[in-house]
Amino acid sequence: MSIPSVTEVTTQQAILENRNILIVDDEEPIRRLLGYLLEPHGYKVALAGEAREARQRMESGSYALVLCDVNMPGESGMDLIRHILTQYPSTAVIMITGLDSPVLANAALDMGAFGYVIKPFEANEVLINVANALRRRKLEIENAMHRENLEEVVRTRTIALQQALEWLERSEKELRLSREETIQRLAIAAEYRDSSTAQHIQRMSHYCELLARRYGLSPERCDLIRTASPMHDIGKIGTPDHVLLKPGKFTPEEFKVITQHTEIGYRILAGSDSELLKVAALIAWTHHERFDGTGYPRGLKGETIPLEGRITAIADNFDALTTQRVYKPAYDFDHAKELMLKERGKHFDPELLDIFFDSMEEITRIYDQFADPTWLSSSRHRTITQDQGEVA
Repeated sequence: MSIPSVTEVTTQQAILENRNILIVDDEEPIRRLLGYLLEPHGYKVALAGEAREARQRMESGSYALVLCDVNMPGESGMDLIRHILTQYPSTAVIMITGLDSPVLANAALDMGAFGYVIKPFEANEVLINVANALRRRKLEIENAMHRENLEEVVRTRTIALQQALEWLERSEKELRLSREETIQRLAIAAEYRDSSTAQHIQRMSHYCELLARRYGLSPERCDLIRTASPMHDIGKIGTPDHVLLKPGKFTPEEFKVITQHTEIGYRILAGSDSELLKVAALIAWTHHERFDGTGYPRGLKGETIPLEGRITAIADNFDALTTQRVYKPAYDFDHAKELMLKERGKHFDPELLDIFFDSMEEITRIYDQFADPTWLSSSRHRTITQDQGEVA
C-alpha cells in the first residue's frame, strides 16, 4: 500500500478544514447581510455581485461553500451552480432565492445543491443550512478519500496477489519440470543398462498421454499418466546383467528372472502417498499383462488389468516396433500396425488399440518430435515376452 506524502496529507486536511464561503447575489444588501451573519461564526466570506465575478473568484480561491441567488443579470444562478458543481466537486452549493418554487427547488437539489433557502430568511435558518451543508460536504469528501484509499489498497493487494500467484505458478512449473526431469533421468538410468534412449522415454510417455486423452480421461489424469509412465521399467535395475543383456533367446529360468522386473518396479514405487508414484507403481506392475490373461506377473485378464497398464502396453510396444533394435530393424508404421492388430483382443485391449491407430497423425508428430539421434545405429533395448515374438 502506498503511503500518502506529507503534501498530500496536508492538502487533504486543508480541504476538510476549509471554511471559506462565497456569496453570490446581485443585491448588495443581501450580500452584506449574509456576510455579517456568517463571519462571527468563524467563516471567511467573499462577495460577488454576478456570475462572471463569481467565476473569477472560484478560479483564484478555494471555497468550501457557495451561497448563490437564482435571478441575476447575465448568467443565471442555475447555470453558475451547474458550472461550480461540475468544475469544483469539493465545493458545496446552497441556493438562496426569493422564488418559492418546488419545481426550482427540486431542480437545484437534483443538480447537486445541498440546500434551498427562500428570501426573506431568518439568521438561524441560514446558519443551520450552512452548518449542515459543510458537515455533509466533509462527510462526502472523507468518504471519497476513504474509497480512494480503499481502491488503492485493493489495487496494491491485487498486484501483490498477482505477483504471488505468478511466483507460485513459476515455482509450481519449475517443481513440475524438475520432478519430470528427475523421473525421466531415473527411468533412463534404469533403461540405460539396456541401451534405451531418452527419446524412447519421451515417445512412449507422449503416446500414453495421447491414448489416455483420446479415451476421454481428464487432462489431469492424462498428464499424470504421461509423467508416471516413463518409470514402467524401473524394476530393471534389479535384473542381473547376464540376463538383461543376453543377445539370444531366454531359457525358462532366465525368462522367470526377467519377468521379475515388474514386481521389483512395483515394490520400489509402491507405498507412497504421492498419486504420481501410485500410478507409476501400477504401470510398472501391469504393463506386461495381456488382455487374454496370458501376460505376467499375475495373469490378469481383460478389464481387470488397470487401464493405465493397458495404455502403457500399447504405447511401449508400438515404440519398440517402430525403432531399431539389435535383433530387428525399425518397422514402418503400417507394418507395426499390422503386427499389433493381429494381437487385438489377445495382447492388447481392442478398444484402446482402435483408438490409438485412429490417431496416426498425432502419433507421427510425436515420433518425429522425439526421433532418435541419427548417430544411434542400434539399441539393445527389448520389450520382453515369453515367446520372443515380433510383437513384444
